[in-house]
Amino acid sequence: MTLKTAMRPEDVVDTDTYPINNPGDPRRSALIRDCRNQLESQQYCVLPGFIRPAARAQAVSDAEASLALAHHNSARRNCYLYRQPDPSLPEDHSRNTFFDASTKMIAYDLIPDPSPVKTLYHWQATRQMIAEIVGVDELFDNADPYQPANLLCYQTGDRSSWHFDSENAFTVTLMLQAPERGGAFELVPNTRSETDPNEDYLREVLQGQRQEDHVEVAREEGALCIFRGCNSLHRVSPVEGDTMRIMGVFVYETEPGVIGDPQVNETVYGARVAASG
Repeated sequence: MTLKTAMRPEDVVDTDTYPINNPGDPRRSALIRDCRNQLESQQYCVLPGFIRPAARAQAVSDAEASLALAHHNSARRNCYLYRQPDPSLPEDHSRNTFFDASTKMIAYDLIPDPSPVKTLYHWQATRQMIAEIVGVDELFDNADPYQPANLLCYQTGDRSSWHFDSENAFTVTLMLQAPERGGAFELVPNTRSETDPNEDYLREVLQGQRQEDHVEVAREEGALCIFRGCNSLHRVSPVEGDTMRIMGVFVYETEPGVIGDPQVNETVYGARVAASG
């Protein structure tokens, strides 16, 4: 059952371990410094047990209650999220290498307002902490009706194929529920750069020839993860078992008032987006 009133932010985040709402606490300064160093050196950082057990349980309940309304994204796509090949390029080029992906997306407007996921997303202390870790002066909540905070659900057989987050300088996720088996998050740090697509190496990764470069990012339930997926190829392996993998995904912006492209939203969140537009 969804809570009638929202939890306080301090009841969502484990502020005893992560005093993100206390700028004068030296533990907060150390946290920011350590996370920033990890993000720079390995392209990801993980904060275990970032939310409290009761908040996590409520967020899982919210996801389960809204699952019937989720949009099922099932597609064969390349690592740039395109679904069509490029006949002008070789068959083994990264743009012509396709994998199956299947997830269920619960958009922001389908998540109950009292949900801990929304409380966490909108808390200024959360936003400021992330801004300092990723090295920007200020972050703003996304203003789109669907995008700000999502619940990404994987049931048996669902997976996320190798891809880049092409327009996101950083990605923020929260592990709410782990599956019985599978569902591992794998990252290949610095697969490409802003100036070099590194096509030969990328092709080898996509063809399974660079297993030694895969990093499995361990994320226990309740862990917050920040990673740079724009140049680091990443995927989620197929989920097995009856327990659904549930991940919160948060989108912040470097300027206020940002909304998404309607066509992109329709692809991600389903035909109801066009119907409401």
